[in-house]
Amino acid sequence: MIVRRLGREDAAQYRQFRLRALRDSPSAFTSTYEEEVEKPLQFTIDRLLSRGRPKDVTLGALDEDGQLLGIAGMTIEPRRQVQHKATLFGMAVAPAAAGRGIGKTLVTAIAEHGATEGLLQIGLTVTEGNERAERLYRSCGFQEWGREPQAVIVGRQPVVKIHMLRFL
Repeated sequence: MIVRRLGREDAAQYRQFRLRALRDSPSAFTSTYEEEVEKPLQFTIDRLLSRGRPKDVTLGALDEDGQLLGIAGMTIEPRRQVQHKATLFGMAVAPAAAGRGIGKTLVTAIAEHGATEGLLQIGLTVTEGNERAERLYRSCGFQEWGREPQAVIVGRQPVVKIHMLRFL
């Protein structure tokens, strides 16, 4: 397995991987499958190339055949007084690859990228009840700092998001 920054050549595969994750785990993401499926491939290319935000990154874990096993992104706050912070987003591992340490490898790579960029902290949210993801983030040094009731509405159901933070 290799972990690397995803680029233009990965856009179609990344888009399909992300759409599958959004469809299969709607409460785990703020974006919805219905919103994302309507966006053109160019939107995905722009995201991967971090247009206008060169320090942002989307990483992929790929097998020896170049197939995505997992994805994770990091966006750095653009405003001057909060440029020391980033958000980990879009974390997903293929169900067939779960339990192989791919998530931990991706989160670690994101944190290393953040430290290289001079960040002081990375935040994220995880859906309450997603114990596997919460354990992963805790094992990577993230700590809970709060819970947001009704953070997202999936269908008609309010979902609580746990806010977590890791200092670099």
